[in-house]
This record gives sequence, C-alpha cells and structure tokens, in this order.
Amino acid sequence: MKVLILGATGFIGLPIAQAFVRAGHIVYGQTRSAAKAKQLAAEEIIPIVADVADTTAYLPIGATLDAIIDAVGGSDIKDTSDLLLRATAAAVQAHRPALAPKLTYIWTSGTWIHGDNRTEVVSDSTAPDTERAPALTSWRAAQEQRVITSTEVNGLVIRPSLLYGRSGSLFARFFARAASKGVVAWPGTPGGRLATIHTDDLAELYVLATEKAAISKGQIFDGTNDVTESTDLFLQRLVEVSGAKAPYQYFEPANLFDRALTTTTIIRPYLGRALLGWRPRKAGLIDHLELYYKAWQATQENLS
Repeated sequence: MKVLILGATGFIGLPIAQAFVRAGHIVYGQTRSAAKAKQLAAEEIIPIVADVADTTAYLPIGATLDAIIDAVGGSDIKDTSDLLLRATAAAVQAHRPALAPKLTYIWTSGTWIHGDNRTEVVSDSTAPDTERAPALTSWRAAQEQRVITSTEVNGLVIRPSLLYGRSGSLFARFFARAASKGVVAWPGTPGGRLATIHTDDLAELYVLATEKAAISKGQIFDGTNDVTESTDLFLQRLVEVSGAKAPYQYFEPANLFDRALTTTTIIRPYLGRALLGWRPRKAGLIDHLELYYKAWQATQENLS
C-alpha cells in the first residue's frame, strides 16, 4: 500500500510511519521542517515538506494513495481537522480515478471524549459523553461523526489514550519536573486512573486498521491498554525512579490542558481485538516506569 502520514514527525505520527515501513508499505510523511525531512528519509519515509494547511502541496498524490492518516497535533487542531477532511474529499473528487477503490482516511481523536467517570466502565461502542468530556476535547465527537459518515472516503477513527514510551510524550513534562526540581505532581485530586498506551502498540493499531480497511471502515477504535493505571501509584513510582526527595502531590489545574489531565476514564477496549486481532504487547506504564524514564533521559542527552 501507499500511505500518507500527516504530522509524520510527531510523537504519534513518527511511530505510525515507522510501523508502516516495517510492514513493507510505501510511506509518505508530511512535515513542516526541512531538517526533519532528513530524519524521515533516513527512516525510509518519503518526505513531503509543506505546511499541513497547504493541502495543494500534497493532496494531489491522493490519486495513487491507499490511505491518509491525520496524526496532526497543535493548538489549532479543531479547525485543521475539519479543513483536512474537506480538502481530502475535494481532492478525491478532482484527482482520483473513477474506478479506484475509496481512499481510507483515518482521523486521530482521543479517549478523553468518553468523559470523566471514576465508576463506570466504557468501551469502543460507548457513546461519547460530551458533557463530562474536557472542554479541550469535547468538540471531537462531532468531527468523529463527520469522518465515519463521509461518502467520499472510507473514514475511520482511532482514539489514542495517554501515550508513553520513547521520548516520553505526555509524560515527558512530568519526568522533566521530577528530574530538574525533584518535584512529582499531577493536576486534580487523588484516586484517579490513567488510560494509557505505548506508542509502538498504538502504531500497530493504525497499521492493522489500514490493512483491514474493508472491515474497519466506519468504525471507531479506542487505542488503549486493557487495564487503566492508578494515578497515585504512577506518581509514587515516579518519586522512586526519579529520586525525588519529596512525596508526590496534586495541584489545582491552571489551564484547559491540565484540567483535561484530571480526566479518569475506565476503558475496556474490545473492537480492535475483535475485528483486527490487535494486542498491545508492551509492559504497562507503572510496571516498566524505570525503563521508560531512562529512555526519556537518553533522548534529553541526545538533544543536548
């Protein structure tokens, strides 16, 4: 297959692109940076240097693609997500041969759309709870529906939970504070739980969903481990592996992102396993936290 990854140098996008390369597919990767284009080329990914909003720079190749994966992040992601879906639909009409199979289009959402709930278990088939979802992400429910109901593409949605591994992703901020200041802290209150997924396991879900698009189209997959992790136990373990001198603590959320981090969602995903044969393989965040913390430290040394 020929696959285009939008946001191919991001923490989600790069492992996805690498996983497709390992699976033997031809992979194009969009990046804004000429310097990062060299990184993609070294990974056997064909770089496309363009701002993601400049869709005319890369969407015409949609005539020969099998799939486009939107793994774009950033503060303007709400507007960008809708722009990319509409531009892709228009490009399909303009450039794709009439007899070609429909293009697979995967949009990256997030499990926070299930909302904050410390008692009830949810799954892939549970409707989003926009009233309990963080204000930062509640808009995603409408975009998910636009993707999976599109008539121009075979749309599907993957919802990553909190990513760990490699350079740390979301947890890098908390690793850095523990390393530099000896402080381990998390927004919110005790008793919460973390829905997590290793970046490599998530990438495998994207590959399987694309390869099996005939059965995955129109579906929404929760990309998360089978078991949620105790926030308190994670923080205590981080104190131990980082050598922090003080006990862990909680703080009052200062912004919308911090407030989103207080979200507890107890998820038992099943659809990826049932339809695609997907199985997360990496050890959980707490079980191998020392390994993941050291991996993050190594990336910081490489940057310095």
